[in-house]
Amino acid sequence: MLISKGKSNITYVGYTNNLTKRIELHNVGKGAKFTRGRKWKLIYKEKHNTKNQAISREYYIKKNRSFRNFIKNKK
Repeated sequence: MLISKGKSNITYVGYTNNLTKRIELHNVGKGAKFTRGRKWKLIYKEKHNTKNQAISREYYIKKNRSFRNFIKNKK
């Protein structure tokens, strides 16, 4: 989970096999359209053995606002 601080703290959830490169792409305006124009910082990560597990967990975290808010407010 990434966070962009500004008027409101916005979070972004995604999956990748190269976390460092993915954050760099988001911060230079490439990658997901939603992430462009903001600076992102990693606040939460998980590691999974398969792509299907990662996608399933990503979906769960995206839909679970209480979990996202818990992580966001913890940082």
